[in-house]
Amino acid sequence: MATITIGQDNFIAAVNDNNLLLVDFWAPWCGPCRQFGPIFETASEKHADFTFAKVNTEDEQELAGALEIRAIPTLMAFKNSVLVHMESGALRANELDRLIAEIRVVDEKAVDTKDAAPHRIK
Repeated sequence: MATITIGQDNFIAAVNDNNLLLVDFWAPWCGPCRQFGPIFETASEKHADFTFAKVNTEDEQELAGALEIRAIPTLMAFKNSVLVHMESGALRANELDRLIAEIRVVDEKAVDTKDAAPHRIK
């Protein structure tokens, strides 16, 4: 599956409508983002059980601010609408594959969500 583009108008719907969602926060001027982009796209073709989405932080500054994105690229992973992982920095392909495998088996009910930034978005 190819990646989808999301923004403030459909971020919450994307989180709630997809059981397994990976979101890449990036910007066109960011070198590490450009390096990670093809890795993220390739992973989207390999892992059809996940939805892969991208948020351009230049176009979606309000959303990035609300989610407290401080560095890019930043990867957020949601399982059954729960933020289960957030990490800044470009990953190598094998690291992303390993993270995806871990997300598949994580118990989202055991994740402490009281401070999860996505739940503060109106």
